[in-house]
Amino acid sequence: MSIQPIGIFDSGVGGTSVFKEIKALLPHEHTIYLADSFNAPYGGKSKKEIIDLSVKNTELLIQKGCKLIVVACNTATTNAISVLRDAFDIRFIGIEPAIKPAALSTQTKAIGILATKGTLSSELFHKTTDLYSHGIKVIEQVGEGIVSLIEEGKTDSEDMTVLLQTYLKPMIAADIDYLVLGCTHYPYLIPLLLEMLPNHVKIIDSGQAVARQTKAVLEQHHLLNTQTLIGNSQFYTNGNVDVMKDILDGHYDVEHLMF
Repeated sequence: MSIQPIGIFDSGVGGTSVFKEIKALLPHEHTIYLADSFNAPYGGKSKKEIIDLSVKNTELLIQKGCKLIVVACNTATTNAISVLRDAFDIRFIGIEPAIKPAALSTQTKAIGILATKGTLSSELFHKTTDLYSHGIKVIEQVGEGIVSLIEEGKTDSEDMTVLLQTYLKPMIAADIDYLVLGCTHYPYLIPLLLEMLPNHVKIIDSGQAVARQTKAVLEQHHLLNTQTLIGNSQFYTNGNVDVMKDILDGHYDVEHLMF
């Protein structure tokens, strides 16, 4: 099984930020990425809808022979990963907002979390926040509209700038010193965010941690690809192929697939 691919799925192109971290750490692994852009964003959907979409994505990746699946979507992880682990005989790596490092490191005792409604309202998110946020002010902000703009190729648009200014204003007023990105689309906003935030604010996302956990699980179960050639990377989207090619800097082919 070691030469079989790692499967990765997200509600669109955002999870490619996680793919890039996995590829950097594990260059010899083959990967298959599913972008469910047709159903993006997941953040505003019901828990049942999120579970059903996550099951559909998982079934397709298993059909394509994947040895492990990375749920590169905060909303899908927080709402569906326990169901997926019960339903399928394959290992899953999830992703959730990096609240712990922000809460343990803050000096101003105030952190901001920018995430989807589906993540912020989930039971897993509340458990994690309650565990680490004692004595700390947590400013939660639903990033309404952000995913849709990124999926439309409007990451650097005036509309995005206006949205982010609105969302960051209460965080800046509260003197946050950490901003946690709770959606895999959001790392693509970091250049814009750095322009808007005070210099002392650090931005945290979970991509590198997910890549390290993926490597650890592959090692633990003797699934690492030991071949010395660079692994193949396949990309499928049921949305706009050109947007996905752009977000991958034109380095990979992207196939349109209805699923």
